[in-house]
Order: sequence, then C-alpha cells, then structure tokens
Amino acid sequence: MTACTVSTCAPSGARVVLVSPYELGRQPFNLAQPAAWFARAEIPVACLDLSQQKLDPAVFKDAEYVAIYLGMHTATRIAAAALPKIRELAPRARIAAFGLYAPMNAAWLRELGVEAVFGGESEPDLLAWVQTGVSPADTVVRRDKIEFLLPDRHGLPELQRYAKLILADGTQKITGFAEATRGCKHLCRHCPVVPVYEGKFRTVPVDIVLADIAQQVKVGAQHISFGDPDFLNGPTHAMKVAEALHARFPDLSWDATIKIEHLLNHAELLPRLKACGLLFIVAAVESIDDAILDRLDKGHTQAGFEEALALVRELDIALAPTFVPFTPWTTLEGYRDLLAALLRLNLVEAVPPIQLAIRLLVPQGSYLLHLPDFAAQVGAFDDAMLGYPWQADDVRADTLQAEIMAWVMAAEKAELSRADVFAGIWNRTHAALGETAPALDPAQFGVVIPHHSEPWYCCAEPTETQLASF
Repeated sequence: MTACTVSTCAPSGARVVLVSPYELGRQPFNLAQPAAWFARAEIPVACLDLSQQKLDPAVFKDAEYVAIYLGMHTATRIAAAALPKIRELAPRARIAAFGLYAPMNAAWLRELGVEAVFGGESEPDLLAWVQTGVSPADTVVRRDKIEFLLPDRHGLPELQRYAKLILADGTQKITGFAEATRGCKHLCRHCPVVPVYEGKFRTVPVDIVLADIAQQVKVGAQHISFGDPDFLNGPTHAMKVAEALHARFPDLSWDATIKIEHLLNHAELLPRLKACGLLFIVAAVESIDDAILDRLDKGHTQAGFEEALALVRELDIALAPTFVPFTPWTTLEGYRDLLAALLRLNLVEAVPPIQLAIRLLVPQGSYLLHLPDFAAQVGAFDDAMLGYPWQADDVRADTLQAEIMAWVMAAEKAELSRADVFAGIWNRTHAALGETAPALDPAQFGVVIPHHSEPWYCCAEPTETQLASF
C-alpha cells in the first residue's frame, strides 16, 4: 500500500482508536472518513477492523478516546461482546459509539459504559468530542450537510484481505468499497436507516468519490462496490459519479444497491449505467407478498419486481434480490410461494441461502411500530436481541424459520452449493406443510451471477468466527 500518514500508521501513540466490528466484508469507509478528519486536525488516530484484526494491546496502549462504528445489527452485537476487552486494554479511554445502530441503542450502550453516542453525519461531533473533552449528555444525531474529505484508508488492512468479487466463471477480483451518498429519502418501515436519517440523504462530492476510488485502484482494486443505501436516491448525482468513474477507469466494474421502485422510475438510466460498467444490482425485494410489501412500505409490488428483473436482464445486468422472508405475516404457504417464485424466475443461483432464513428485526425507533396493530403485537424491547420480539400469525412459520436457519448455517460450514442448500430448504418447507416436495429441475435454478465472497447479512447474529478476534 502507499506510505502511511502520521495519523494512522503506528499502532502505538494513537490518541484516538476507531473500531469497526463488522461491515459486510468491506474495508470500512466509515472508519476512513472520520480518520481523515482527525488527520486534518493533526490528532494521532489508529483504525482497527475486527473483521480482519485482533484486539491488539499495542493499538490501545496510549488511547484516550475509542469510537466504535455500529453500522448494523451484527456489528452492534459484536461490539457488545468486545467492549469488556476494550475497556481492559484501554482502562483510561473514554468510549463513544457512532453509526446507524448507535442512536437506536443509546440507553443500552450507556449501560455498557459508552459515554457519547453519535448518529448521522458524525464526523464533526466525533472531532469536537475529542478536541473539547466534553461528552454530550444526550444522543447527537446530525442530519445537516458536512464536508466530506478524502477517506484516509492507510491504517486499514489491505484490500486483498476483504471480500472478493466472484464472477460466474469463478474468477475473483479484488474489490474496493465507496460511498456516493449517505442516508435515504425513503421511509421503508423496517429499514434501520429511517429512524436516524428520517428521509434525508447526503451526497459525497463526485471529486471525493473518484479520488477515493483512485486510491483503492492504486493498491489493487479491480471492482468497486457502492455502499449507498440506494445509489439512485439522487439520479443526477449518481449519473455524474458513474460517468466520471467510467471516464477515468474504463475497465473498472462496479455494483450498487438500487430500489425496485427506482429501477422502474428511472429505467431510461439503466443502459447508461450499464455502459459505465455496472455489473450487478442488489435490490431489497424483501417479499413477493403484496400485503407484506404494503406493510413494509416498500414502494413496489410483486409485479413491479418481476418487471424490474426483466428490464435489467434485457441489458445483461445481473439482479441480486435480497429478502426478509420471515415476518409476522409470513405463512408457510407464502414462504413456499416465495421459493416457487425463485424457481419460476430462475433466481436460485442469484440468492445467497442466508437470505432465505432471515427473520425480521425490529430495532428501537422502527417505523413498523407506527402500525398500531403491529405495535400492540410485539413484546417489550429485548436488550439481549436488540429488538422487539414478535411471533408470526402462523406459528408454524416461526418453527420453520429456526429449522431453515440451522440448515443454512450447517450447509455453509459444509460448503454446499446454493442449489443443494435450496433443495434442503425446499424439502423442509414442504415437509412442514405435510406435502410431498415436487422434484426440482436444475434448469430452473438460473445462471450463476457475479457476487461477493462474503454472503453475510446485516441483520444476522454474529458467528463464532466473527467473535474470534477477542
């Protein structure tokens, strides 16, 4: 990699330590951006990514401040397990948490010894916390515009250690990670972005995005994964980023997350995005049941999903749909219909099996609680699970979810193919219904699409491997 800056190189002598417990196998932008702010202020800072590194005593030896990035549920659960060890390694350090899941779990975090909690555009507040030594009494959530700096990635593990892009032929590419926007203008009820950003999103200047990608290309990135909650929240900005990226790096491929609603409303942009190197799209489909989609306020229907799928396939852009298949309203018949739809649409190979085992998480502040009938259905907030417990209207669905999760985890350890794992899910689902499972036709599984080597999902529980860093 390029030479380290004074702010991030040495493991000892760091006044501030930024910690990322987990970020979907990506080199964390949300450590690199605040690291740049501390570097500009000439405050020595070290970055530690627990997905790739151990809790090293040398890193914490001189730490006065530790800030932990909680961007998702998995990261928050890992942080809770890591906090006692961090406190042991840095007994004099003051601890803060920032990221989406920090303000949602502020009271719980304070019970664990976290004294400052920041959400939204946290960089100015993290810097002020260190410069003044004053911890705000209340949680600070900033939604106004901030200055974005060139992310300082020097102190992070090299890109080669993170998740790779795997092409259909098995070829792997080193993958970089960038953000062109933060937040989201939509209010999907189950989304953790919504309670923090409340329908607002912020753009990262095109020149900063390009410079960040350039520094990753320089150290080996062959593909870029955009981490925006939705790449087309600002279509004009998105096209500027895509076209500038392609003009500078014409051989670089990339992927992004885009809503089904946006794929339909901005269909005219898809050929241009394809021409700029867009390889595949992740789309949070969540369900094929229109009643459930309405409760989630997703902004699309099953028919819209299938129309969007056809649109991108015509352009030879792969679609990787994600799902939250187990909700309070999921029935066994509805789950079976989802599996049948994946076969009919030739999507089995496009969906990581973990996506078919996920149970809806209801965090603090979830807009699902705005539904009176649902709010009356959930139990008291459970600190152990960091969510509101619920039971499915069809109790058989809860039993099946636990069985399928166990099967998927066992199959993953055994390194079974997606087709074989799907077959196990298919058979278990029909058995739960007391039905004979129809024979599967491999021709319906579809083609293998480009995908990342890290299949985990942001709302899943941490694994033993993920907890091994401490």
